[in-house]
Amino acid sequence: MNKKKILFIIHLPPPIHGAAMMGKYIYESSLINENFDCYYINLSLAKKLQNIGKHNIKKLFTYIVLLKNIIKKIIKIKPTLCYVTPNARGKAFYKDFVVVMLLKVMQQQVIIHYHNKGVFINQNRIFENFLYKKFFKNLNVILLSEILYSDIQKYVKRKNIFICPNGIPEQRNNNFLKHRTTIFNILFLSNMMKEKGVWELLEACKRLKESGETFHCDFVGGWSDITKETFEIKLKEYKLDDCIVAHGSKYDKEKESFMIHADVFVFPTYYHNECFPLVLLEAMQYSIPCISTNEGAISEIIEHEKAGLIVEKKNSEMLFLAIKQFILNKELCIRMGEAGYIRFKANFTLDKFEKQMTKILQITISSFT
Repeated sequence: MNKKKILFIIHLPPPIHGAAMMGKYIYESSLINENFDCYYINLSLAKKLQNIGKHNIKKLFTYIVLLKNIIKKIIKIKPTLCYVTPNARGKAFYKDFVVVMLLKVMQQQVIIHYHNKGVFINQNRIFENFLYKKFFKNLNVILLSEILYSDIQKYVKRKNIFICPNGIPEQRNNNFLKHRTTIFNILFLSNMMKEKGVWELLEACKRLKESGETFHCDFVGGWSDITKETFEIKLKEYKLDDCIVAHGSKYDKEKESFMIHADVFVFPTYYHNECFPLVLLEAMQYSIPCISTNEGAISEIIEHEKAGLIVEKKNSEMLFLAIKQFILNKELCIRMGEAGYIRFKANFTLDKFEKQMTKILQITISSFT
């Protein structure tokens, strides 16, 4: 039996972010590529995080080439299904709107997979509402969580929604417990952006030091709208340069080393596109209890007071109290960390993601063939 052809129009790294990493996992998936005849086009126009959302002549040229490549590929392979990972709002949505409408004009069956959100915010604007109605018409949509359905509920019936949580490869070093240190280690691992809660964590660390707690905090991630210079000035202002270190981007074994030594993972994000952060899954894989916010579907990843704690967004005092709770109770750290690991194994492995994605694609194709 001939395998059905799928054209994946997806984000691939660089730069590294959640949607790009999940695109990479699909691209490398033996299960998906064995079940379907897969073709890939990279939807990304930016090669660096700093360039995401910025527009120039080079990007316009790249975009025109992208559209031409899509047309050529469709004519050549005649796919059964086109899978797209679009943006939900802003100028990036307009770009992806053209891609999806092009596919519709070429009479393609389309399924989209959202790794971001923001439709609800713009749906009452006359122009955006008009575009969303055109965009979502006759589309099946994959969401990362049931919680996120409210974002597109105005345009898509529930029967046309599939749920597929993110998953990551199982890479845990099972000897990591031997490397725990005596000092309490706090880990932040994400891009150094204001909306990721960097300043809120610094404020919480300032309060920890003022209250007499001994700790060490590592910030691991690429510099973004927070620069190295700005961060170091703030460290000196708060007198935290003796207990906090920013390391920049780290990958593979270097990143794993931070996971191995962390007692708590802190991710106080209020990033507007945050949906299902992979960094939380990575921390749970290493039995690290997590402190985060209720942004996106995070409350579905971290069961409050079971695998970690959920705090209010932009609330450094609440964050301080949550971290202090773990500092004063190492048994709580271990118990919640192990609960997170069990939850990770049960729900958020790459194997489970691939199986669910394969099932969704098979159901979608069978519905119109």
